[in-house]
Amino acid sequence: MIKFADVIVDLQAGDTGKGKVAHSLLESETKYTHVIRYNGGGNAGHTIYHNGQKVVTHFIPCGVLYGIKSVIGLGCVVNVDKLFEEIAYLENLGFDVKNNLLIDKRVHIVTNEHIAEDGSENKIGTTKQGIGPAYRDKYFRIGTRAENIEQLKPYVFDIYDLHTSKEEYIILFEGAQGFELDIDWGDYPYVTSSHCTVGSAILNGVPPKLIRKVFGISKAYRTYVGAKNFEGDDLLFEKIRELGNEYGATTGRKRQVNWFSLDDIIKAININGVTDLVINKIDILTELNVFRIYYENDLYDFDSEDLFKYFITYNLKSLCPTIETISFSDNPYKIN
Repeated sequence: MIKFADVIVDLQAGDTGKGKVAHSLLESETKYTHVIRYNGGGNAGHTIYHNGQKVVTHFIPCGVLYGIKSVIGLGCVVNVDKLFEEIAYLENLGFDVKNNLLIDKRVHIVTNEHIAEDGSENKIGTTKQGIGPAYRDKYFRIGTRAENIEQLKPYVFDIYDLHTSKEEYIILFEGAQGFELDIDWGDYPYVTSSHCTVGSAILNGVPPKLIRKVFGISKAYRTYVGAKNFEGDDLLFEKIRELGNEYGATTGRKRQVNWFSLDDIIKAININGVTDLVINKIDILTELNVFRIYYENDLYDFDSEDLFKYFITYNLKSLCPTIETISFSDNPYKIN
């Protein structure tokens, strides 16, 4: 049975360091038994430093780095060839993936035809990984699921088994992309093809009343990868990109940069019921000594990091009733 679950939600457009927060939480006193990836596919990547070793994943939750059962949940889509490449990559680094990876039987498969279709016409700037066509076929009810793929049978299980077992489980849900890319809540059509909210975690079979904490993750500025014009012409954005190494983990593309939007964060916190907010990469702004925030259509410029933090904290505590803690973190995203 499931005792409780915590959920990690990216509150911006991805690339906020949520994989590193997940990694940090697995070192906390909470004894998680399972890490479940609840959305997306190979269009997302987590870059994690485990015991000083750089590890990049695209499908497999970071629980495998600790020998914790790691589940690709039913809201995900998987490219089988790429998945086995990732298994081999992690095994070569010394991690026991084969005994810790589980794939829900309902996960849908990204085919070569999906990838070819995705690459032929791409007006919104996707990663061309076949994600959109795979999700479309899922909802057209013509897709292929993991339970029908012979290669995956050693890993396939039914996530409902976690409810029927006599053992007691504690789950950490690990998401992909971010709230601003959610298929419904994002800036349509410049969105991904899956749900990036806490609701997507619940769809993996955990009742809302079992959700204990919702960790919302953002950066002290915003980034976006895609076709829309996001960055503007502030020359400081190029400096932020270089200092923050803002290049996609999956594609290597430049991430467009803009200033922190308090309005967008308030919306994301309230819709997802965030209890614990982590704002990463404050050290990038500290190095530049520039602290700016958009709020109610105005751009505020603060003289110090302390004023920047105070403005965010004061307003969020006033306007977001679910917030319990707010943490500001430097690289490598350890929670303060």
